[in-house]
Amino acid sequence: MARINTNVSALAAQRGLARSQRQLDATLQRLSSGLKINRGADDPAGLIASEGLRSEMAGISQAIDNSQRASNVIATAEAALGEVASLLLNIKELVVEAANSGALSKEEIEANQLQIDSAVESITRISNTATFAGLHLLNGNLDYITSGVNAAAIKALHVQQANFGTAPFTPVSISVLTAGARAALQFRTSAIASAVTLELTGNGGVDVLTFTSGTAASAIAYAVNRLTDATGVQADYINSANPASGIVFRSVGYGSKSFVSVRAQAGTFATVDGSGNPRTRATGVDAVATVNGALTVADGLNVKLNTTSLDLELTLAPSFGTGSTSFTITGGGARFQLGPQVTSNQQVSLGIQSVAASKLGDDDIGFLSQIVTGGVYSLANGGAGRASRIIERAIRQVAVIRGRLGAFERNTLDTNVNSLSVALENVTASESTIRDADFAAETSALTRAQILTQAGTAVLATANSTPQTVLSLLR
Repeated sequence: MARINTNVSALAAQRGLARSQRQLDATLQRLSSGLKINRGADDPAGLIASEGLRSEMAGISQAIDNSQRASNVIATAEAALGEVASLLLNIKELVVEAANSGALSKEEIEANQLQIDSAVESITRISNTATFAGLHLLNGNLDYITSGVNAAAIKALHVQQANFGTAPFTPVSISVLTAGARAALQFRTSAIASAVTLELTGNGGVDVLTFTSGTAASAIAYAVNRLTDATGVQADYINSANPASGIVFRSVGYGSKSFVSVRAQAGTFATVDGSGNPRTRATGVDAVATVNGALTVADGLNVKLNTTSLDLELTLAPSFGTGSTSFTITGGGARFQLGPQVTSNQQVSLGIQSVAASKLGDDDIGFLSQIVTGGVYSLANGGAGRASRIIERAIRQVAVIRGRLGAFERNTLDTNVNSLSVALENVTASESTIRDADFAAETSALTRAQILTQAGTAVLATANSTPQTVLSLLR
């Protein structure tokens, strides 16, 4: 057919050329951007999946950064605590040296006291100045805040970790089912009938005491109490209002690890337990309590709870006995976002107590701030023995904090970074499969599109020239 108003062949060629040109443009865009999906029209379903994976990648990457920054915070705090520990060891040496008063002059002991004062001052200064990007780490700023603590029931309290979730506070309910007790042996006589040699043993050590016939129980108690620091055993009247009731030998500490033994090496000395049964050795009793419904057996009076939502340690007051008490954790602690989603199960909280001199030690033996000049346990006041025990307690407290921080860094932060790194690798690989261009396939498609475009251009030229053949009919 020889029609010239409508060139159907040219229209078909144009359509094919336009399709080839679109394919060429799409291939060039993918090769230039490196992406298989550059806009929603390229692959709507793939775009949705890819954006979701990109969101996960962003969250995981930031969680890794958060964990690494948290590790830096913990390392900074631990380094400062290392200096505190070194100072405490130096103080320990100075106190032990000063106790050797038979070989030291008064001036030398005073010089030791000056060094102790300086070291204690440095510990408090480190507590106040240890910071990370303006965040105070060791002055109690990162400790938990509590309210409603009954001092008559709870003697000491340390909250290591508390997960508040979506609640503004965490209630803690404690019910003591079995009261902790010291080891005790009773001597129910006002005086001994014949001479006796006693071997007295406790957690502190063993000593031997000899008493003549007719020695009053009060004199025995006095002798025992003079050696309490060496044996860990003390003596009191069974009935303070009636000295004739006899005496009771008690361990200084509470719980099953504490014991007292009174054995006669020569002569007769009858001791009984609280029920009147003959005994020469007794052990204490550990407290049994529930904390927020979780049953825990204490170490003496020290109750510990470690769950995913609450980690704390408290010391029950000896006079509390059995019963219930409660308090509330209202805030505080350092919260670290360790997961890609902002939810409570992907966050970890940690409390860091103050290590100022007024906080190291406890109510039983005293605090580090009391061993400086003018303090009740300074060397000038003859407090070397008590000062030594205070320092040992402080060294242990700092060591426990360092250990907790080290365990948190190693077992929580480092493992979290490793886990998230693997997750990021897998999610990135999945997103790449969906969105990234396959250059091998795209270069092949480019060659094909180029050939089709060139062929379409040639065919269109031929189709456009075909109507000219009509002119031959007019000759």
